[in-house]
Amino acid sequence: MATPHRPSSKKKVAAPARAKKAPPGPRGAFEKARLVHPVGITGKEKPVDIITQMFPAYVGRQERTAFELMRRSVSEDCAVFLTLSGAMTPAGLHQSCLIPLIERGIIDCITTTGANLYHDAHRIIGHRIREIDPNAGDVMLRVARIIRIYDLGFDEDVLLETDKLFSAILRLPEFQKRMTTPELHNLLGKKIAELEDALGVKSPSLLATAYRYGVPIFVGAVQDGSIFLNIVKLKRLLGRDFKLEIDIADDVFEMGAMQHHCFGSLKKKMAVWILGGGVPKNYTLQGEPLLDQILGVRTSGFDIDVQFCVDPVDNGALSSCPAGEGHTWGKVTAESVQTGSVYCHTDVTAVFPWLTYALLSDSRMHRKPRRLIDARELAVATLQREVDRRRKKLTATLDFPLPTPKPKRRRSTGA
Repeated sequence: MATPHRPSSKKKVAAPARAKKAPPGPRGAFEKARLVHPVGITGKEKPVDIITQMFPAYVGRQERTAFELMRRSVSEDCAVFLTLSGAMTPAGLHQSCLIPLIERGIIDCITTTGANLYHDAHRIIGHRIREIDPNAGDVMLRVARIIRIYDLGFDEDVLLETDKLFSAILRLPEFQKRMTTPELHNLLGKKIAELEDALGVKSPSLLATAYRYGVPIFVGAVQDGSIFLNIVKLKRLLGRDFKLEIDIADDVFEMGAMQHHCFGSLKKKMAVWILGGGVPKNYTLQGEPLLDQILGVRTSGFDIDVQFCVDPVDNGALSSCPAGEGHTWGKVTAESVQTGSVYCHTDVTAVFPWLTYALLSDSRMHRKPRRLIDARELAVATLQREVDRRRKKLTATLDFPLPTPKPKRRRSTGA
């Protein structure tokens, strides 16, 4: 007799589901992209949580990316070159953001305008900058001898007293020579630091802080600022007794040397944080084409490029050109264009204090100052050796078949 079939008491275990393979191409990239699903803000979040989780789109996302790249700049120990344009020291951005970043060892080199360094000195000698109504009436402000920078105002005497300050400092013996702008601003920073100590100043200037922490300050258009206007005055009044000169060619070479020192000698990645645009931006970025295209010294450009600027990117202006455009000039790396750059379309004063707060709230965002100012002479000598090695090849770039001018025919004067 056949034994009746009994169902097995063991349950069949279903085979684990295979992970769905993402399709290739744009669809696959889309399916891997981060979801836009921020949660409600409670007021208990850390600054970094707000930045990384609550800024999912538009300029907010640009801001988030900028923060992430700033954090990467520090965690990867990049040499950070910061550029600063616009009237930022009258607005106090150096006191709220730049000086704390310098003190934490995060900023290694600065390029700015002469105006930012000049206006910074007002507060050191006891003058004040006040908030004013930008629509109060400029004709009446001029009658009252009040200088306006949009919604900031100060007395005209502030300029006259600051002129006296720089005129007195620039006449000192150590200034009577030919020099570059980092050397000039390091000497000025030393004298301003001594003045701050003597006066018991509690809020230091950018010049003095950069001196104390060894941060070089370049000014690409040094003649476009009131410190240099006082140099003009001293030159005309004192003649040959006043010997201070700015060597523009050496200045540009020194910027290239600083960058070559960072990526060549120190073997560090390089990051550029661009606050605004203008001359400071280009003066810093052009160090790379100088090295590669002009001097024949191999380089790949900045590894991280973060910019905050209000200008549109489609008018051909350098102030607003993004990293991709800069890459075509050799100013930033291909990797920077793909994963290490952002153009944050916003006003610097609206977002940079918030990003600085979020960055410095992390105790890990701290490192020993690199003191690049101490490496000036070494950096310049090292780059000069690289140029000397290429002298024969570079000499071939000096000639071009210029057309020979045709001799002018004499015009007949007639009988």
